[in-house]
Amino acid sequence: MPIPTDAAPTAFWLAGRQATGEATFDVTSPWDGRLVGTVSVPTEAQVEEALAASVAVQDELAATPAHVRAAALDHVHRRLVERTEEIARLISAENGKPMKWARGEVGRAVSVFRFAAEEARRFNGGEAQRLDTDAGGAGRLALTRRFPRGTVLGIAPFNFPLNLCAHKIAPAIAAGAPIILKPAPATPLSGLILGELLAETELPAGSWSILPVPNDRMPALVQDERLPVVSFTGSEKVGYAILDSVPRKHCTLELGGNGAAVVLPDFSSEADLDWAAQRIATFSNYQGGQSCISVQRVIADASVYDRLVPKIVAAVEAQVTGDPSDDATEVGPLVDENAAKRVESWVDEAVERGAKLLAGGKRDGASCAPTVLEDVPADATLACEEVFGPVLTLRKVDGEAEAFAAVNDSKFGLQAGVFTHDVQTAFRAHRALEVGGVIVGDVPSYRADQMPYGGVKQSGVGREGVRFAMDDYTYERVLVLTGLAL
Repeated sequence: MPIPTDAAPTAFWLAGRQATGEATFDVTSPWDGRLVGTVSVPTEAQVEEALAASVAVQDELAATPAHVRAAALDHVHRRLVERTEEIARLISAENGKPMKWARGEVGRAVSVFRFAAEEARRFNGGEAQRLDTDAGGAGRLALTRRFPRGTVLGIAPFNFPLNLCAHKIAPAIAAGAPIILKPAPATPLSGLILGELLAETELPAGSWSILPVPNDRMPALVQDERLPVVSFTGSEKVGYAILDSVPRKHCTLELGGNGAAVVLPDFSSEADLDWAAQRIATFSNYQGGQSCISVQRVIADASVYDRLVPKIVAAVEAQVTGDPSDDATEVGPLVDENAAKRVESWVDEAVERGAKLLAGGKRDGASCAPTVLEDVPADATLACEEVFGPVLTLRKVDGEAEAFAAVNDSKFGLQAGVFTHDVQTAFRAHRALEVGGVIVGDVPSYRADQMPYGGVKQSGVGREGVRFAMDDYTYERVLVLTGLAL
């Protein structure tokens, strides 16, 4: 959805109203470099105004009836449906995401706001607890409810520029917490669209601001004492720098991954292996591999490995690459050429150290061809770090124990996929794998937006997923009633 170069800059959202600052920056397509939009940048004074407004409205928003907050969230989800094609084209233009995945992202954001509306209606029903279990508690009843910690600072990444903004905003509104959203500088336009839809609701002024400030101004926001909650999605390095800088704040960090798909001996029919290969090929390359739960590692039992590998390679080579605006395209560019150069350098390093290149390995500008390697050294960058590109490594193992140990041999622990039909194996995987989620019969890339989502080890702290984010944005407060006839 390109705009003319002489069009007015896209405004940001300050305490529920549109505003412009003194500076601007351009948003360009990673596919062909064309101008997608020009965005106005808030001044320091405007950021201060947004922060002060969020503090001033905290009590009012927390006391806003659930039906008002739910109605606002319902309105956003309906308007997203109405504007799906327009917004999908905007996502594709600024992010480089193929249209099939951009439409899917809008659909997921629709679900997030719908789920949030539902949770707003049932959240905080309270839990009653009798305290007369000891003599000193005779006639006493405890009622526990949750209250907002204060204004949330939501920091969103570029790879899902609409849906991950939705995952910050929707739970905050549902829980009655004001939010300051900082979208990614590479992809701010999709997040700013949410401001248009929120502005059509009856939420109190100051409940939300969307401020496309540059990354070098983020630390000041993170450290501002008026923002007691930080919800960050992005890189491990930045996430832990945030946590280290504000150890007394409540931080939710959804960070990187090194997603593994395990294929076990019982998943061995031709239909099984065809399914596994297609799912692995699709979800190692969707979003250009720029998803923290994309398939980066395949760990297959020796009994199925030799039959599985050619199926994976064929399925990867069949992925349609090219112009993200073309409905047939499945794999588009990375966010910029520097990201593609980094991925290329990691692949080259692995090959130089003895890895075997089975497919891909080529770069053209910001685009990397879908790539498959085997025999990657365990200490190669490609094996140890999150590649965040369309690259897949293959490893042969002997038995379940070795497979599960290979999954755990990573500093990351976000999600894992286990291809098995055996329920006992599924439960062993759930117990053994050091990850935040185990997906049985599918790739680690599956995520439903209402489920708890997050990792262990260096993959972060806390959980996203609407209800679980609401818990992170609030805290328990107990009310003790005395002199009751229980």
